[in-house]
Amino acid sequence: MTKAPAKPKFFNPKPVLLDKIKARGGWVNAHSHIDRAFLVTEENFPLSIIDCKEKWDYPDQWKGKASVQTIYENMVACIENLLEQGGQALGSFIDCDPIIKDKSLQAADRVKKEYKGQLKLRFIHQPIKGVIDKEARKWFEEASSFVDIIGGLPERDNPRDADHLDILFETAKKYNKMLHVHVDQFNDPAQHGTELLADKTAEYNYQGKVVAVHSISLAAQPIKNRQKVYKKMLDNGIMVIACPMSWLDPKRSEKLAPLHNAVTPIDEMVPAGITVGLGTDGIHDFYKPFLDGDMWIELYILSEANRFRDLDALADIASTNGLKVLGIT
Repeated sequence: MTKAPAKPKFFNPKPVLLDKIKARGGWVNAHSHIDRAFLVTEENFPLSIIDCKEKWDYPDQWKGKASVQTIYENMVACIENLLEQGGQALGSFIDCDPIIKDKSLQAADRVKKEYKGQLKLRFIHQPIKGVIDKEARKWFEEASSFVDIIGGLPERDNPRDADHLDILFETAKKYNKMLHVHVDQFNDPAQHGTELLADKTAEYNYQGKVVAVHSISLAAQPIKNRQKVYKKMLDNGIMVIACPMSWLDPKRSEKLAPLHNAVTPIDEMVPAGITVGLGTDGIHDFYKPFLDGDMWIELYILSEANRFRDLDALADIASTNGLKVLGIT
């Protein structure tokens, strides 16, 4: 009988990293949109390649018809998936706008009650219609008292990004809540959303309560600009959430920028002292039909794209830092 060959001896960092994450309490998905999960269909799948800004309104046709029960079931599926992976906490943006109205809020309220004690949940409002339009502002205000964290999308109100941020900060201060803001999503050197967010944080004296979600375009800036923004972020206690798989697909461009991968530049942020958490963003939705909420894949891609190999720092990003950006610890 042929003897099975001995397994090669080598250092496999994956189980070591997974053990470190487990020792820190487990995975934290700090950024997702679980009320809009599972929106991809065979019919709309070919359209998932359209520009992100065009996609912002595409879910409306589903949102108008969706029941609270359907939204609740989508949320539960995402939560169960994270629990199966050993998750300890989840942060999710939820829509509240003239189309879906308060249906996602109702579903989120039910989910919070059902999973109390099983998973730490934090819900953040997604003002997908902006906050400048009168009707959109009405629903933004409706959600602000319910959500745990105020959320923002300044690019939706472009070129009035600064006005959008003023409304976010005024609302966050009114309710004494943290603020999570989508910024610099398009891997475009012309975007300066992270720096604007840092400046507004200083203006409103809201240090330590603000989180930048994505901050990808920052990597497209010259190093002098990046270092200037990192200092502003650090001075104002701005934290970051990276969702590497969700933004690997910006369209090819002839714009000139430093060579880089289209992910949050944690290889520079972490050494600079900036707290970084990890998220999945969409899960099987129209934006990202292939993404399934696998936290390991997200962390692996974040590490590879940045050539970042500090296992303890990666474990913190996947766990304890996520708690920090969600205001849990």
